[in-house]
Amino acid sequence: MESTIYKIILFAGLAAIGNAIFVFGQRSSSVSSNPFLFMSGAITLSALMFIVAAFLSDNNETTDYLKQNSWPIIVSAIGLFLTFIGFYLMYSRVGAHTYTVYAVLSILTTSVFVGMVIFREAFNAYHVASIGLAILSVFFYGYGQLKMAN
Repeated sequence: MESTIYKIILFAGLAAIGNAIFVFGQRSSSVSSNPFLFMSGAITLSALMFIVAAFLSDNNETTDYLKQNSWPIIVSAIGLFLTFIGFYLMYSRVGAHTYTVYAVLSILTTSVFVGMVIFREAFNAYHVASIGLAILSVFFYGYGQLKMAN
């Protein structure tokens, strides 16, 4: 179990750093009336990086894998599209400070709905408490924003 927590922290940390770099790039760009321009460029370049990485990796089972996983790939592509458009609109129209709200909604939709409900992943009272505290953080965040506005 101890090595698992290190892997979780390492992988989550990698994703968090990538997300921070993404937000930095997004917030550094000028706002466009077309929310698809920035994302199209970023996603195209990212896809090219993935293609290069895929060719540098083991390719023995590429065709079979793509055939067996075409439906999950399509579903995930739709999810990435919605995520990136939501990020663009959130960061360009409101700001990076809104990430707290996204994080909590992500916990509810991903950890609870996808993990616990759909895939029946195990959870305990500590997980429930952490979800409650995450929801509470949005209320504190909103209260903080209200105090700043006054």
